[in-house]
Amino acid sequence: MNIQNTDIRQHILDTAKPIILGKGFSAVGLNELLNAAEVPKGSFYHYFKSKEYFGEALLDSYFEAYLVRLEVLLSAEGMNGAERLMSYWQRWLETQCGGDPETKCMVVKLGGEVSDLSEPMRLALQRGTNQIISRLSDGISEGIVDGSLPNDLVAADTALVLYNQWLGATVLTKIWRDQSALESSMCNTERILKHVRPSGT
Repeated sequence: MNIQNTDIRQHILDTAKPIILGKGFSAVGLNELLNAAEVPKGSFYHYFKSKEYFGEALLDSYFEAYLVRLEVLLSAEGMNGAERLMSYWQRWLETQCGGDPETKCMVVKLGGEVSDLSEPMRLALQRGTNQIISRLSDGISEGIVDGSLPNDLVAADTALVLYNQWLGATVLTKIWRDQSALESSMCNTERILKHVRPSGT
């Protein structure tokens, strides 16, 4: 393995991410992670004092990358605020219905598993999801300002409702093994953002 010492920590995190997304946190042993990353146990403990704090670092790294991608989508040129938001939800639908484990939602994968087991990991999940909701709220505010979204939307409340909805739909997608829940979320998101009433109401 030809890798600089300064990159070893991130290399361990990057190598572990698809493994954890595929199997969960508790089911993956330290030896499996070390073998996949091709690093000795001493290197692991040099950067992470325990598996729990490795998990916290893994989540922080995941959210850091996620927020960069979110910022790219919500600041895209040539689109108004509503179009940018809908592009985000469309990407969510596509990635959570696909077969690539690297694109799956770590909040869905680990939220229920680790929140009662590890306070540092729970707090990392809380920090990360709060940042996502905050950026979505800013995106909704931008859409209200540019006139592409109704001006009576409450940005923070709407962002929370939509994020909650999509997380729940992603859990159901794993359970049902089809994308109907995410498709329903897409329709409902359009109704919320455009104030379109469901048919028959």
